[in-house]
Amino acid sequence: MAAQKDRKADNDNGAKEGSEPGVVAPPKSKSPSVGRPRKSTKGKSPALSIKTKAKRSVKRNLKVKKDNVEKARDKLESAKKSYTGAKENIAKFDNSESNIVTPDDINRLPPSVQEYVKDQDVIFVPNDGPQTDFLAAGEREVFYGGARGGGKSYAMLVDPLRYCHKPMHRALLIRRTMPELRDMINHSLKLYSKAFPGAKWREQEKEWRFPSGARVEFGYAESLGDALRYQGQSYTWIGIDELPQYPSPEVYNFLRSSLRSVDPEIPVYLRATGNPGNIGSHWVKEMFVDPEDPGEPFEVSIETPVGVKSISRRFIPAKLQDNPYLMQTDDYLIMLASLPEIQRRQFLEGDWNAFDSAAFPEFNKNVHVVAPFEIPNTWVRFRTCDWGYSSPACVLWIAVDYDDTLWVYRELYVTRLTADDFANTVLSMEEGEYISYGVLDSSTWAKRGDIGPSIAESMIREGCKWRPSDRSPKSRVSGKLEIHKRLSVNSETNVPGMKVFSSCRNLIRTLPALPLDDRNPEDVDTKAEDHAYDALRYGCMSRPIGPSYYSDISRNVRQVFVPGNETFGY
Repeated sequence: MAAQKDRKADNDNGAKEGSEPGVVAPPKSKSPSVGRPRKSTKGKSPALSIKTKAKRSVKRNLKVKKDNVEKARDKLESAKKSYTGAKENIAKFDNSESNIVTPDDINRLPPSVQEYVKDQDVIFVPNDGPQTDFLAAGEREVFYGGARGGGKSYAMLVDPLRYCHKPMHRALLIRRTMPELRDMINHSLKLYSKAFPGAKWREQEKEWRFPSGARVEFGYAESLGDALRYQGQSYTWIGIDELPQYPSPEVYNFLRSSLRSVDPEIPVYLRATGNPGNIGSHWVKEMFVDPEDPGEPFEVSIETPVGVKSISRRFIPAKLQDNPYLMQTDDYLIMLASLPEIQRRQFLEGDWNAFDSAAFPEFNKNVHVVAPFEIPNTWVRFRTCDWGYSSPACVLWIAVDYDDTLWVYRELYVTRLTADDFANTVLSMEEGEYISYGVLDSSTWAKRGDIGPSIAESMIREGCKWRPSDRSPKSRVSGKLEIHKRLSVNSETNVPGMKVFSSCRNLIRTLPALPLDDRNPEDVDTKAEDHAYDALRYGCMSRPIGPSYYSDISRNVRQVFVPGNETFGY
């Protein structure tokens, strides 16, 4: 029994320590490399390591679940908005609410509903181009004008409907006379009740009332006295159709004072339309057309008691070609094209530089205005100036090419600069250039009642050299004729004798709008803004057009002419 117990103990010992009974197995190494030192585990607890890993795993799982919850929440909000938008848009087509649908509204609908929308009877869709730009414009004041037949009046009818679902929206649509207003009212009777089911026309008040409580009022104002009827009223939208029919901006500015909103969700807008060629085309052109390129918004700085603020404005041009309905046949196009030149440019081309009483009707932006380029150093350069302190002072820089064509490539148009400051400004603008000569109004050499230097002498002392302009009798008429010659187009080369860089905005703005003198049709009206014109006149007089400008036929006729009578020369 004792022997058996010893053998059993030996077998148990061998099973624990070796692979064979009775054999002691060597200890297993934790490293495959025999000579590699063992890492110390002193101070570390396997249980603590497992606990840390578990915490990290739980945190990761919580973060993933939190992210999934946020995503689900976003999807839920998006689904709610989509459902609400689809419900509102479908309601529009069910004639239960407003029937005005925007492209964004349609894009939010499911594809199947979008197909349903396409099959509906749509009463108005804006034409692509200027009409769409006008209805989508976000500027405070927008003028939509140009050629006749561009769809301006119909766009004016549609625009006030933008916020008619808001109770506090109130719009005012103005024409100059009541007969002109009646036509717009008739068009609104066909449109408004379909756009907003339940909208009611009140003939006595000349007003539309909408289910939301919004109102659109139709009115007329032939003069400032008529506009006083709207004093004290507040409107969130004001539209003036055919704005250039007003001779001055008095009515426009007075109505602007009634533009205000008490609902922060309703912005205020002032909209106007019109064609060139009316009595007020000059001031409308100066307010909207001249400040910036067509279609580009611009800011007008306003001094207020709380600092400098600004008003955003924009001019959107329109042409007959923008209206596909009138372009279905050529009848209206042919009629406008058959008008006299000035009216054709006004009504067909929408040219705001075409005036019946204009001193220079031949000036055409498409012919005489070019994009700026680098003037070659070999061209002769000179400057010409009409100086003023309270009234604007204008300097024009002109280059002469090899064909004797004048290129007006730079201008300076400033006020309230003394003679020495003005001279230094001129010199700084032409730094690095060689200016052959300068022509200055000869009246600046006159003494000012004291013993000091004249205006011209003060400039010359600063290094800005000038020579006096021609002040001989009939020089004004002669200078005007020189400009006419320069603006005329050469019959051989089909090129005018003068071109203007588009950067010379004041010359381009004032020259075509300059009227003739009622008492002397051979001269311009000196009461008009003629400062850039005078500077140009001085420059053209200093470079009178030469015989090389005329056609070869004219020169040949003069060369072969032989008088029949040597004594009398004919």
